[in-house]
Order: sequence, then C-alpha cells, then structure tokens
Amino acid sequence: MHNNDMDMENRIVAPEFSPEDEATENPLRPRTLNDYIGQEKVREALSIYIRAAKERHDPLDHVLLAGPPGLGKTTLAGIIANEMGVNIRVTSGPAIEKPGDLAAILSNLNSGDVLFIDEIHRLSRSVEEVLYPSMEDFALDIIIGKGPSARSIRIDLAHFTLIGATTRSGQLSSPLRDRFGVQFRLELYNTEQLASIVTRSAGILGIPIEHDGAMEIAARSRGTPRIANRLLKRVRDYAQIMGNGIITSEISQIALSRMEIDKLGLDAIDRRMLNVMIKLYNGGPVGLDTLAAAIGEESVTLEDVYEPYLMQIGFIGRTPRGRVVLPDAYRHLGIERDGQMEIKHE
Repeated sequence: MHNNDMDMENRIVAPEFSPEDEATENPLRPRTLNDYIGQEKVREALSIYIRAAKERHDPLDHVLLAGPPGLGKTTLAGIIANEMGVNIRVTSGPAIEKPGDLAAILSNLNSGDVLFIDEIHRLSRSVEEVLYPSMEDFALDIIIGKGPSARSIRIDLAHFTLIGATTRSGQLSSPLRDRFGVQFRLELYNTEQLASIVTRSAGILGIPIEHDGAMEIAARSRGTPRIANRLLKRVRDYAQIMGNGIITSEISQIALSRMEIDKLGLDAIDRRMLNVMIKLYNGGPVGLDTLAAAIGEESVTLEDVYEPYLMQIGFIGRTPRGRVVLPDAYRHLGIERDGQMEIKHE
C-alpha cells in the first residue's frame, strides 16, 4: 500500500476554495440573480423575498445556505447584498475566535448590511451565544467586569441580515438553525447548467470555446462550478500549446485524460479509494475510519470531500455496518465483481 502521494491541496477536482481560485473566481462571480445560472428554486424564492423586503424598506430576513463546497454560496451572498443595495462583510466561523471579535464586527454594520459567515457550523459555543440576541433582537449583551461587580450592558445594533453558509448542516445547533427565517440547500449542477457556466466564464476570460468542448469539461466537473472553472483554465493551456487556442471536444478530452480525470470526473484518488475498498475489503462494508487509515486520509476528509460525489453518482452506499461499493462503480472501473479484471479508466 503506497502512501497518499497526491496531496489534497493539489487536487484539481477538490471542490474547496484554494488561493489560486481567487484571481479566477472574482471576475467570474455573477453579480445579479439574472446572471446566476442554476439553482432555479433558490433563485426564484430569493428574488421574491428580496423584492418584498425592498418594497417594505426592510432588511432581508436571515438566510442559511447549505450544500457541498464550490456551488456558489459565497456568490449568492454577494448577489443578495448587491440586489438589496447594501454592503457585505465577509468572515468565517473559525476566524471569529471570541465573542469580542463578533461584537466588533456587528457593531460596525450599518442598517440593512449583510454579514456573511462561511462555515458557520464551526463557530465556538461562546460566540454562538452572543449571536442569538444579535439575530433576534439586534442587540448585544456585554458583561463588563468580573465577580460581584460585573454588570451587563445592552448595545443596540443596526438591523442587519446574517447569511450563514455551511457544508455540514447536521453540525449546526438547533437554536442557531431556527433563527434563520430563510433556509436553502444548494444542489449539484447538471451537465447542461455547467456547460452554460463554462461558456459564460470562457467569454469573460476571452477563451474561444466550442459547445462540445464546454460539454466535455462540464461532464467531468463533478456537478461543481468551481471545479468547472478550474478545469477550463487548465484545458485552455492545452488548447494553446497543442491546438490553435480553441477549446474543442477533442482538446478537452486530451487535456482531461492527461490530468487523469475520467469521463465522470473521478481522479486518481477517487479511483484509488474505490480500488482499496474492492481489493482489500471485497467492496465493503468497511468502516469510515478503517478506510481512512488504509488510504492515509482523514475520515472527515473522506466524508466531506470524496463521498458526496461518489454517493451522488451511485458508486458508494452507506449501510449501518459501513461503506459499500455499488455495481455501477465496478462497471465504471472495469472490474468484475470477483475482482479479477484489471482496473482501467478513460
């Protein structure tokens, strides 16, 4: 069993935000609901809530956005602020270490402003306690002093809109979840929606692309716009060096095969995980911690990063006794159910 030589940080199909995405994502992020592709139900509902709030001259109710990484939660928060015509302050759960940090952020917000907290499920309990009255009563209760001389003072806050984003809604406490008046779950995108996103991004970046080329990239993007945009940049390099600069279906196939990303968007790590389950554990069931140890990866990473997509496409199932490899995965990998055939991939 060889070590995990492909660092998570370097995974081109990892849906998490990486520093190299910054330069690409900013110009590509849509600014209005009309430009936002996909998530129709969310978009429809949001447009009604935003119009109604603006007509009443009220701030928007607090919004919770849940779903896998890379689907556009941060983008949606920016769109909401833009459509409401207010400023947005962006932070994350781990960045707010103590109640004083949150108090400083909240007291600097103006009426109607949006506070976006990414990974809100990672807020510490003490910070969360401060957030409750802030969300409900738009007030901060601060204790000054210690012991018998301690006294509580209440500071009124501007009526702001909190937008929380989480990849693990199950880890949110009930009291916090209940304080969000609007709750959405973002779903993975289909190939046509991703092809539209790729085509739009190519237009903004000035990359010539054919429809079939966009579809090829979209099909291997694991339902995630962030991955689609990242692959677009890499395929552009191949088109420039190996073709005439135009992204065609053929160039896309060559580029993605060189990157070891197969027709369903599985990379070498995905295939290795499935292979380990089949070869070492006869396809499962195998416990998450056991599997993580065999692959040399953290179990939380398997659960958050690998599993969602493999489960979505029906390659892995969860049972009370652990994870199992499903028949479609055997077929895709070209392995007989008894494990005699060699693995092959596109």
